[in-house]
Amino acid sequence: MKIAMPVKDGQVNPHFGTSREFAVLELEDGKVVNKKIISAEGLQHNHGGLAGLIRDEQVDVVITGGIGGHMLEALQQLGLKVVPGAAGEITAVAEAYAAGTLTTRPNICGCGGHGHGHGRC
Repeated sequence: MKIAMPVKDGQVNPHFGTSREFAVLELEDGKVVNKKIISAEGLQHNHGGLAGLIRDEQVDVVITGGIGGHMLEALQQLGLKVVPGAAGEITAVAEAYAAGTLTTRPNICGCGGHGHGHGRC
């Protein structure tokens, strides 16, 4: 299984759209066996660009903190499963998801009202 997550300082970034890098973690038997960091520099709030970047990594699941509606739709339209509301260190989050023990909170975009033009986070 391959999981992608927006990452900031080794943690799940609470705002997907501002992420400058994503972790792609490959799991076998519930444990992370490979971790790759990919750059999303210049793609912040570019829904199609970010979705394509992640799709190209052939991931099964996207785990994130807060995510806006348009970004969520862009990922889902590519057939990706999206699990919002996660927090914590990325390896622990991935392994908790694989074990079925990942605790999430309500999806809160966390955009801080930056007003990127689509009227909602």
